Amino acid sequence: MPDQNELTLEIEVMAEVATVRCTGGLTLTSASRFRHEVKRLLSQARVVIIDLTGLTMMDSVGLGTIASLYASARSTGRDLHVVNMAARIREMFSISRLLSLFEDGGKKRGA
Repeated sequence: MPDQNELTLEIEVMAEVATVRCTGGLTLTSASRFRHEVKRLLSQARVVIIDLTGLTMMDSVGLGTIASLYASARSTGRDLHVVNMAARIREMFSISRLLSLFEDGGKKRGA
């Protein structure tokens, strides 16, 4: 039986926009794979959207990974957006003063 906190990524690419739907936990054990996949997409797509709808857990390493990917995207003229943050994850971004980096603030899309 798979661990419910294991990170699963569903990737969809349409034209110049890639969406990464995350399920499970973005933690020390999964951050490297997550970083690799998103960096690969940033080299192909102009915009990468990280959808955290199914994310159940994130630690400081996961938070730092997203911040690092944001900086990488900006430095190469790409856009990285984070959407659909759960309240606790949104609070982590807010406490660490990273929430303002993401234009839509992680609010629900289409809601």
